[in-house]
Amino acid sequence: MKESLSGGLVEMYSPQKKDFVSLTVREQHNRGYTNGKHRRQSCWRKWKQLSRLQRSLILFLLAFLFICGILSYSSLTEQWRGISDRSLKEDWDEVDNRGLRPIPPGLIPKLSAGVGVQDVQPDVMPELQKPSIPLLPKPPAMRKPPSKRGPPALQKRMNVSDWQLKDGEEGLIKTDEDGAKEAKTVISWRGAMIEAEQGTELQSTIQGKDATVVDAEEAADLKTGTLKPVDRVEAVQEAFRHAWKGYKAFAWGHDELKPLSKTHGEWFGLGLTLIDALDTMWILGLKDEFAEARKWVETELSFSKNVDVNLFESTIRILGGLLSTYHLSGDTLFLDKAKDIGFRLMPAFKTPSKIPYSDVNIGKGTAHPPRWTTDSTVAEVTSIQLEFRELSRLTQDPQYQNAVEEVTKQVHRLEGKRDGLVPMFINTNSGKFTRRGAFTLGARADSYYEYLLKQWLQGGKKETELLEDYIQAIEGVKKNLLKQTSTSKLTFVGELSNGRLNPKMDHLVCFLPGTLALGAHNGLPADHMELAIQLIETCHQMYVQMETGLSPEIAHFNLQNHNGRDIDVKPADRHNLLRPETVESLFYMYRFTKDSKYRDWGWEILQSFNKHTRVPSGGYTSIGNVRDPLNPAPRDKMESFFLSETLKYLFLLFSDDTELISLDKYVFNTEAHPLPIWPSAS
Repeated sequence: MKESLSGGLVEMYSPQKKDFVSLTVREQHNRGYTNGKHRRQSCWRKWKQLSRLQRSLILFLLAFLFICGILSYSSLTEQWRGISDRSLKEDWDEVDNRGLRPIPPGLIPKLSAGVGVQDVQPDVMPELQKPSIPLLPKPPAMRKPPSKRGPPALQKRMNVSDWQLKDGEEGLIKTDEDGAKEAKTVISWRGAMIEAEQGTELQSTIQGKDATVVDAEEAADLKTGTLKPVDRVEAVQEAFRHAWKGYKAFAWGHDELKPLSKTHGEWFGLGLTLIDALDTMWILGLKDEFAEARKWVETELSFSKNVDVNLFESTIRILGGLLSTYHLSGDTLFLDKAKDIGFRLMPAFKTPSKIPYSDVNIGKGTAHPPRWTTDSTVAEVTSIQLEFRELSRLTQDPQYQNAVEEVTKQVHRLEGKRDGLVPMFINTNSGKFTRRGAFTLGARADSYYEYLLKQWLQGGKKETELLEDYIQAIEGVKKNLLKQTSTSKLTFVGELSNGRLNPKMDHLVCFLPGTLALGAHNGLPADHMELAIQLIETCHQMYVQMETGLSPEIAHFNLQNHNGRDIDVKPADRHNLLRPETVESLFYMYRFTKDSKYRDWGWEILQSFNKHTRVPSGGYTSIGNVRDPLNPAPRDKMESFFLSETLKYLFLLFSDDTELISLDKYVFNTEAHPLPIWPSAS
């Protein structure tokens, strides 16, 4: 078609005439009408040409689509009407019949940061005014996880990191029958409802052991108290299985798991994590995991290796783990392996002073001090006694007990102590304390005090010199190291350096409340328990005052009012290594007092571990910054003591079976391996 120069005429190509013809506007219109009529007749002719079956199928399909459209429209209009007052009342009545009273959407008050449930208007929901629990904000939309190359930079997800996101969603999101996902709700024992933080592996509990996790469909009547409690014991078992999953997948038979890089690290090359975790699996009832670990010990574990091992670490983790597993299982395989490693460690005691070297080559039968000094730490040489004494009792070979008790006797009579407190170093040539003037219950000295009490208990409370040294040391702590913060009057154990107190306390010191409680349980002065109660509160505060809910490695306490804070943490001390000392003391405190708050504190710690250290592919990682929930800086290492101690003590804390590792029948070594208290006949 082309436009002519004359107005009102258009030239159109005619196929019949094979040439352009001029048409007026009216002719164009009539031509178009005629063509449309022909097209309609053509469509009807095609429809008539279809078979009856084809026409029936087309009509059925159109009818089906029409019905679906009607239903969809009805569903949408019903949702729109749901915001009306009438629908709101119906929804409220329906939920009320199930015993749950959510805040109606139209009545939710505006809450600013820090405003708690107690600030809700009284005419909205009176029962929500009792607990002062902050309403959690709704989590933001999920973002794409970062690249998997290298340790990922952590992004904030309501205090849940991207590297935890997949795992967290598995723990929190449930799928309904239609395939839709919905977040679970956390309901406290007092009836207050909060929305769970999306991505949290295990749900938070609020103020009490009866706190529960329920779906909307599973909600029970709060007034009748029929809610099912969270099974904390099962939660620990699940945490162990997750840690074991990572170890088995990426570090099987090696010393330590590196969960982020999905590989392993070696220290001694002796399957350290596997051996350390044997008795934990037995206590937790994880039979399949125990069986596969036992098979590895039987077929793969060999100590005939040209490798240097640390005497202390090998004793408490390997020798102690094998002895404990033998006692729990009765399987002589573990006793045979314990005899092997125990014998190979003995060259460490061949020193001029009988104070052992720190390192032993278990293949060559040689030993030496660290490369940079001839000193050993006091904690290392005085915290191997429980294990070697027990090995002598089982083998009837006195050489092991004689070697470690010679060390105990020498330390007992050494000069350089201060009111029962010992320096941190001892020379293997002279047998005397070195670098005197520094006293701590933290690193390099901590377990010396622990083993004084526990040897006394192990031997049936007969070795009075051990008890005297222990009681004198506790009095020395009270006199020289015990202080309180200015703000909240938190009692802490500082360090003494050349007569000057440093208000610094290692997380390692949090073993002390449990040890004090154990002594008080066995007839020591009642004020030991009073001090234990004060110190466990401080250790708890080392967790709750951190933004991640996890304690730093070292805390500095304020003796003067400093911005209202009790605790400061230096940048170099902000890491958390998944340490067990606080949950260890919580276990002892609950066993002896039955105060459920200690269980609740332990549950909070487990939740914080799950939130900030759990790795989706398996395992848990130590972190570098407990003060930054946006970026806790994972360190890509799971210490063996997380399985051996931390999870074991949490399990025992939550278990109602007080005869499960009775504290009247067993003592735990400093790696949480239970060893039997000797029969009085021995």
